[in-house]
Amino acid sequence: MRILHLVLEPRLSGAEVLAKDLALHQQRDGSVVCVTSLLPAHPDFAPMREELQRGGVLCRFPAKRHSLPGKLWQLAGVIRSFRADVIFAHATIPAFYARALPGTVPVIYVMHSATNDFEHALFRHVERLLSTRARAVIGVSPANLNDYTAAVGSHPLMTLIPNGVDTGRFAFDGRAVSAGQTLQIVQVGRYTSVKNQLQTVHAFRDVAAQMSDVRLVLYGVVEDPAYFDAVSDLVGKLGLTARVVVSGPHTDICSVLHASNVFAMPSRSEGHSIAFLEALASGIPVVASTIAPFAFAKTLPGVQLVDTDDTAAYARALVCALGQRRTQRSLTGLTLQDTAQRYLAVAHQVTAARALSRSR
Repeated sequence: MRILHLVLEPRLSGAEVLAKDLALHQQRDGSVVCVTSLLPAHPDFAPMREELQRGGVLCRFPAKRHSLPGKLWQLAGVIRSFRADVIFAHATIPAFYARALPGTVPVIYVMHSATNDFEHALFRHVERLLSTRARAVIGVSPANLNDYTAAVGSHPLMTLIPNGVDTGRFAFDGRAVSAGQTLQIVQVGRYTSVKNQLQTVHAFRDVAAQMSDVRLVLYGVVEDPAYFDAVSDLVGKLGLTARVVVSGPHTDICSVLHASNVFAMPSRSEGHSIAFLEALASGIPVVASTIAPFAFAKTLPGVQLVDTDDTAAYARALVCALGQRRTQRSLTGLTLQDTAQRYLAVAHQVTAARALSRSR
């Protein structure tokens, strides 16, 4: 099968990381796979592009930003030259473009959003026009499918496929913290208010007042520059500059998790976070918010789900986690292999339906 993955812009963010992992897994399993995008790749995506190319996956990213007609023209050219059997359009805007083009290649719309895209009237209107052009709709969380049904209506083939993680890459290693080592809390996520980095900084002030040997590191794509600046400014105002690192995206999250002692994730909303799954797979103690997408992890060892908007409670949980060891966790059903098999099953289903309709 010839599989095309379409993303908005190649960057170190959940939808793009999942598309990369699926592409490599599908290529190894015998499919011919290509990853393309509507926008040029971010510089920080370069190591992932190299990983894709080493794995035999084709990469077709535009060299510059195009106008709307230019994006459609470029995408049409990739679809035509690659001769795709099926297209996975990751996120709402790429799914709009893939379905706006004429053609018979089945498009599978994958909903990744941490928020309800269809709160926007324009998005609701466009999706209602294009909904029949999606042969299947995949949601990474129940909220995605509920939002779609409420705003657009039912779809003949709608399915929930939670994200999966390469557990071998992030495997628990059982390391103990070295005596005298500076402890490290890490948060990984796009700089945007929904990820709530400001609250982590507020809570860390309380942690730092109790413990002298701990620091906080924040990594993520700068999606909202004003929010990024607000986080940096708050660190300075609270006198934490020497103990908090506010950084952009990191290309090797595996090494970050292995170098850290606690993973913080106070998100106000999520789809089905890749970063959260990676942290769980690594065995690192986790402190996260009580939102529904994290609820599946509440009984796992070393995981605390708390009201992270309560600064004192959030700080107490972080202090508690800093005293915990890494622990083995079972992620049955949430591995990359689990997810990839379910995506491939949907692809076979829609391509078989296409072949049947052609034979009639």
